[in-house]
Amino acid sequence: MAVKTAQARINLANTIESLLGYPIIKVGNNEASHNNEQSYGPQGKVKPLYRINSDNTVLARAQKRQDLLLIKQQQNIETILAMAMDFCPDVASSKQPDADWVEHFVALCGDTSNQSMQSLWAKILTGETLNPGTFSIKSLQTLKHMTQREADSLQKCVSLSGYNEKDDSHFILLGFYKKPSLFDLLRKGNKVSLNLGKTGISFPDILTLMDLNLLYRKEIESAVLKTGQELTLSFLSQKVTLKAKNSDLVLSYYKFTQTGDELSKLINYPVNKVYKQLLNSALESEFELAWHTTK
Repeated sequence: MAVKTAQARINLANTIESLLGYPIIKVGNNEASHNNEQSYGPQGKVKPLYRINSDNTVLARAQKRQDLLLIKQQQNIETILAMAMDFCPDVASSKQPDADWVEHFVALCGDTSNQSMQSLWAKILTGETLNPGTFSIKSLQTLKHMTQREADSLQKCVSLSGYNEKDDSHFILLGFYKKPSLFDLLRKGNKVSLNLGKTGISFPDILTLMDLNLLYRKEIESAVLKTGQELTLSFLSQKVTLKAKNSDLVLSYYKFTQTGDELSKLINYPVNKVYKQLLNSALESEFELAWHTTK
């Protein structure tokens, strides 16, 4: 335990030095200081046992901290821009990203040091260069405040989300029910639901995306499907077509918001294999499912 405590203190000291540009040192013994009247300040407060090891003024130290911050931001920006160049294909493009959009991009991405998150920023810039207007300022602001854990939650959800080309949106199918008739008012209680927990995604993952305004908070229902009506969903390199065997079927799903749709485009992740199996087994009673691979 003592070794872990010492290592934690060393890590904290290294973090402080990287932030301020100066090391932090101990100025006295804890027990001895607490028993010594000289360890108390004029207002009776215990004097700190640690201080920044520098003879420079507070203003000079503040300026150095700002310089270090600017250097780190510049390094982050340059890394992201270099990644974007690497991602960008050599294809024809007649337009350039809006100048104001680029200014927002640079201002927002500079604080990102995590390599995985930097990769997302680079993909955004590449996508916006290829097709200006793809990513909104709101998406940039959302990404700036996302942690790696939140990005992981998005990746998990993207592996469950199908893209519906007709309304240009992504959603996660949750199940279906047959709309009850006047003679069967309790039929909706027999709703067929997919157990998303088996796919490796947890409800907190779903709530995380809802809190980030990437998913709508309420479960959404489709229009009532008629016999033979089809719905095609794309999952990266695979597509599935659902064909209703009977009428009065209603699908339920979580739908991505516009920001969620935009950020989903950054993640190239194949369909979750367990989710695919769940879809097949849950829907086969009322739907014909046809999977095929796309280029």
